[in-house]
Amino acid sequence: MSSSSSSVGRFVWYELMTSDVEAAKAFYTKVVGWQAEDTAATGMTYTLFKVGEVHAAGLMALTEDARNRGVPPCWTGYVAVDDVDASSDQFKKHGGAVHVPPCDIPNTGRFAIVADPQGAVLALFKGATPQQAPAFGAPGHAGWHELMAADWEKAFAFYATLFGWQRADAIDIGPMGKYQLFTAGEQPIGGMFNKPAKMPIPFWLYYFSIDAIDAGTERVKSGGGKIINGPMEVPGDMWIVQCTDPQGAMFALVAPKK
Repeated sequence: MSSSSSSVGRFVWYELMTSDVEAAKAFYTKVVGWQAEDTAATGMTYTLFKVGEVHAAGLMALTEDARNRGVPPCWTGYVAVDDVDASSDQFKKHGGAVHVPPCDIPNTGRFAIVADPQGAVLALFKGATPQQAPAFGAPGHAGWHELMAADWEKAFAFYATLFGWQRADAIDIGPMGKYQLFTAGEQPIGGMFNKPAKMPIPFWLYYFSIDAIDAGTERVKSGGGKIINGPMEVPGDMWIVQCTDPQGAMFALVAPKK
């Protein structure tokens, strides 16, 4: 879990806060194919999900503060920035919010939990040591980042200002309007669109790459998760399925074949 100047503006970490750590560990190691390794962080256990020896994501119990704020089990993405304190101030200045003020993780880096002006939550991160982010879309790693926004055009303007993201193609998705792809550097890393009315709040959805979507879908179901949408084919000859884990955290899978 670290960032370098080449990764600024990119998602560099994914963290699940859950109501049942052991159950979540069993579910995701089966569904995504991660290995789990417990580490002793400050006063708590933090589980690292790994692909071979490479760290892909983290897992922890919902904190007391999060439970008191009514935060449900959820995934949070961490975006690398040059200065967590300055970026937190920019979030506030441009109409966002800071839920957890900047603080240090010993020997790891500095982070803050923030929300954009429409309420979608993510984290800001500056690593203590530089390290390259893993190959985007490699099995077991994140393969897409999707913002379900109240107003994607306003959201895009906000993130372009804060992170330097740029527009890529826009895909017509019929009655739901446009699906705007965005890049951090050369490559599209995600998309944003206006959320369906039934979705209560704007949020970020993270897609983890696997080899084949049908087998992944079956693993979600047999592990006690639920399928919300899909499997469906999407542009780029990819297949996706959107799911919730047994504790209710929403996530998605993406694969190059059915």
